[in-house]
Amino acid sequence: MRFTSDVFFLRKNLQNSWLLNVRVSNCFSLSPLLFPSLCLFSFCLHFFLSLLGFDRYSMAMEITQVLLNAQSVDGTVRRHAEESLKQIQEQNLPGFLLSLATELVNEDKRVESRKLAGLILKNALDAKEQHRKYELVQRWLSLDVGVKNQIKTFLLQTLSSPVHDARSTASQVIAKVAGIELPQKQWSELIASLLSNIHLLPPHAKQATLETLGYMCEEVSPDVVDQDQVNKILTAVVQGMNASEANNDVRLAATRALYNALGFAQANFNNDMERDYIMRVICEATLSNDVKIRQAAFECLVAISSTYYEKLSPYIKDIFSITAKAVKEDEEPVALQGIEFWSSICDEEIDILEEYGGDFSGDSDVPCFYFTKQALPALVPMLLETLLKQEEDQDQDEGAWNIAMAGGTCLGLVARTVGDDIVPLVMPFIQENIQQPDWRKREAATYAFGSILEGPSPDKLAPTVNIGLSFMLNALMTDPSSHVKDTTAWTLGRIFEFLHGSAMESPIITPANSQQIITVLLHSMKDAPNVAEKACGALYFLAQGYEDTGSSSPLTPYFQEIVQSLLTVTRREDAGESRLRTAAYETLNEVVRCSTDETAALVAQLIHVIMMELHQTLEAQRLSSDEREKQSELQGLLCGCLQVIIQKLSSEPTKYVVLQHADEIMRLFLRVFACRNATVHEEAMLAIGALAYATGPDFGKYMNDFYKYLEMGLQNFEEYQVCAVTVGVVGDVCRALEDKVLPYCDAIMTQLLKDLSSDQLHRSVKPPIFSCFGDIALAISDSFDKYFTYAMPMLQSAAELSTRTSATDDEMIEYTNLLRNGILEAYSGILQGFKNSPKTQLLVPYAPHILQFVDSIYLEKDMDDAVMKTAIGVLGDLADTLGSNASSLIQQSLSSREFLNECLSSTDLLIKESAEWARLAISRVISA
Repeated sequence: MRFTSDVFFLRKNLQNSWLLNVRVSNCFSLSPLLFPSLCLFSFCLHFFLSLLGFDRYSMAMEITQVLLNAQSVDGTVRRHAEESLKQIQEQNLPGFLLSLATELVNEDKRVESRKLAGLILKNALDAKEQHRKYELVQRWLSLDVGVKNQIKTFLLQTLSSPVHDARSTASQVIAKVAGIELPQKQWSELIASLLSNIHLLPPHAKQATLETLGYMCEEVSPDVVDQDQVNKILTAVVQGMNASEANNDVRLAATRALYNALGFAQANFNNDMERDYIMRVICEATLSNDVKIRQAAFECLVAISSTYYEKLSPYIKDIFSITAKAVKEDEEPVALQGIEFWSSICDEEIDILEEYGGDFSGDSDVPCFYFTKQALPALVPMLLETLLKQEEDQDQDEGAWNIAMAGGTCLGLVARTVGDDIVPLVMPFIQENIQQPDWRKREAATYAFGSILEGPSPDKLAPTVNIGLSFMLNALMTDPSSHVKDTTAWTLGRIFEFLHGSAMESPIITPANSQQIITVLLHSMKDAPNVAEKACGALYFLAQGYEDTGSSSPLTPYFQEIVQSLLTVTRREDAGESRLRTAAYETLNEVVRCSTDETAALVAQLIHVIMMELHQTLEAQRLSSDEREKQSELQGLLCGCLQVIIQKLSSEPTKYVVLQHADEIMRLFLRVFACRNATVHEEAMLAIGALAYATGPDFGKYMNDFYKYLEMGLQNFEEYQVCAVTVGVVGDVCRALEDKVLPYCDAIMTQLLKDLSSDQLHRSVKPPIFSCFGDIALAISDSFDKYFTYAMPMLQSAAELSTRTSATDDEMIEYTNLLRNGILEAYSGILQGFKNSPKTQLLVPYAPHILQFVDSIYLEKDMDDAVMKTAIGVLGDLADTLGSNASSLIQQSLSSREFLNECLSSTDLLIKESAEWARLAISRVISA
């Protein structure tokens, strides 16, 4: 039966496709040692082709040429080839994929066509977007088994190709197929096929096999592979890493494979003997004569430091010696990984100490081993030494990363980990180098100082900062080195970020030095773009520190000068360098946001200035693509600035300023939507949300013109951030218009329900959509009943899903909490919207489910504070809206007792306040 169906399948595909380039005699020239079935398949394929009347040496057109044309420097040829490939794929997918695998395996073909064939095949199996990835997975699974087996056979054979690019591409494709099939209990023989006789393979095939195992471990979840197979994979990989392996390509492939396989090795790391062996082989690999192997080995150590932190105690002294030697003596790629190991250790210990806070004690069972603190006397000098290895152009290169920058970053993490203990170890280095003639030493000393400002207590740092502040202000003005000025401005920003604000008992910034600080920062904003950008950052944190000063701010006398200086920066010809223009607008926004009523009149004047600048960008004509991109960036920044100004002026007595300009502002925003740029649309939407809040019911006059853009935003699945922001703006509009939004609700709800049902929309948008249901219900009250048929089942399904989902990582836990909070906010809005309505009875059938949802969340004990506050609020809303109809349900609910009591005793004031209100609402119901 299988034989017959395969004949039919091949005849159908070969008759319908001209692209099956099968020079079969060449395709099977490689040894069939590993894959005996290949010879039989070769014979069968020859037979089928001759039976169907195909000349195996000539086809109407070969896919080889199409693949080569797709890489042509001639744009017309390239586009035509790409279109041909697309059409072929759409017309005959099985034949297309099989022809790609045939091209990849064929040793007579050029490496360029083979490599591209493999890449296209890989891209036919995977995608970044989750909905597209799902579609491709289902498409592969639905293919004829015979075709899939033929493709997989060709892929495995390619692993023994003498051409590296062909082998490497095949490795990646095999891993993609494995990622699809192994979870479905398919291709169960793959791992055994890869591992059988691996020690007998020639070096190039062994290297490709190990590379495949590594890629496979990257694609497949550890729970898909049983422990026996994991043991065999690790055995093969570790043997390949061993110093006795003579071929460095094999050893490198094995080391990289181990990096990807570490997630599978939980049981092995729990076994002392096996763990010792793995660690010994990794440490030996860090001493290899090949720099790539050393780098890969250190990358394994970095991964182990986070994955198996609690297992490192026996090895930490040796690892420090290895990393210290690498940092001091090895080539930069290896040295960077040596530093990264200690950065990773710090990250782990910071997380542990932050999670347990003051409850942590030395004899606790929490697995914090204080590796950083133990290594401190030797670790800090090693890191300080790296700070002297700067590169000449690192300040101008936004993507620069070198030993000095890595060392400073790690030093900052060490400071956060050990706190005050780092200060006496760093201060001698600063004092020794801060005034040296060599710019490298001055810059390193300044960098060291800036790096340790987060972590140690303000009391420990304040004396030094008070002494050093004047010195650094002088250096920022007069130091001849741009590098030193750049780092000095950054360090000042760190001082203002961590040691300045209303919470500081002894202020660093006083009336005696504030004018000097402002003068120096504004002067430095005229410096080179990289220095000016850091000066803007310092001013940003300076303004932020005065956010809670009350009705008067020390910045008020300088407000107009600061704003004018920042606007001047945004107009610099070189403002596009080093993110300078962006930094200037962000700082301007923060200065406005943190300003007081004393400067409200000046902020009111600013709104007209920003509107004029936005208008000018919309009038520009005949721009090149580069100019249009810069224009879009500027429009986004200006929309963001207008949003902040509108928010600042939205309260009495300054709201009239916004109302005066509202029509013109809205016209500008609507014109901005004509520009096709996601970032600009996002910023314009946010600004419109602020305008809706400020104008209230008057916003209704803009809805006819604005609605089409609102709908476009809700339909923008591809740029999902725009969609998410638009959902938020729907809520803003509902709060502004209240029941006047009703004429638009049918269309809005229809689109929101489509969004929830779509597999194409990023999941992060769906929790805000549920919250938006609540906003709509609050706005239109019991008119929301017309949407019950659709909205309530969706809420129930999502609620059940959120309680069944077992969150396995921090990202999933966070998303689950967001989803639950969105659902709860929807229920809260609906309940409040129906309060005192004659239609309240319509909610009674849904009450048991709502209570069950709250109970299940409480019993799982993994909710965050936001969910806790909203959940207890929903309990109160239920009692408040349904009254006696909910009495018996509430009395039977766990939430009305244990959960309520837990919230009442919370240290979070918002949770406690919400719980107090819920308690009163429930008491009224029960007593009645």
